[in-house]
Amino acid sequence: MPAAAIDLERVKFSWPGAPVLLEIERLQVERGERVFLRGPSGSGKSTLLGLIGGVLAPDAGSVRVLDQPLHDMSAAQRDRFRGEHVGFVFQMFNLIPYLSVCENVLLALRFAPARASRVNPRRKEAVRLLAALGLADPELLDRPVTQLSIGQQQRVAAARALLGGPELLVADEPTSALDHDSRESFLRLLMRECAAHGTTLLFVSHDPTLGALFDRELRLDEVNSAA
Repeated sequence: MPAAAIDLERVKFSWPGAPVLLEIERLQVERGERVFLRGPSGSGKSTLLGLIGGVLAPDAGSVRVLDQPLHDMSAAQRDRFRGEHVGFVFQMFNLIPYLSVCENVLLALRFAPARASRVNPRRKEAVRLLAALGLADPELLDRPVTQLSIGQQQRVAAARALLGGPELLVADEPTSALDHDSRESFLRLLMRECAAHGTTLLFVSHDPTLGALFDRELRLDEVNSAA
């Protein structure tokens, strides 16, 4: 039986000078599973995603993602691993302001040769994802991303995360800036792409109505002893 996609054991994390924010005895997400993560503001949801995505390192314990020990990796190694294997929709989007819409999406492949090898031609696939998210206007593709609305920028960030069919997709409030129609389009695309590639999905949202779309709903306060 293959190892879980996400396996945290005896993990502790705190920000400098602050009390322990996360203390997780065990948390597992199976490969291909789609999990909806809930918790109140300030409970550590984004921090947990940062640990799973390799953006942060734990103070103690093990963080294994796709059977790789992120807790033993350097920051540079975690960055390379994330680029190749993890699609990450950041809450603040993390788009590059001086790049165009299409360049921001294609950035996901720049330092990920294995992921890039699954996308050919690259621009055509980026355009397909953007169109599925309601950004089909050809005039948008080469426009600086700063000229887009917040909702449009969020969709660009989502397309970047989906490009290349990553093995794990981590989404931090990916629909927070979307109107109803855009949100529905995004969720349909997200589920379709994850199913097509066997992608494991960990999705955070404050909208409890979305939980029914997922295989399982996980409350952070149920696994976090520091809560």
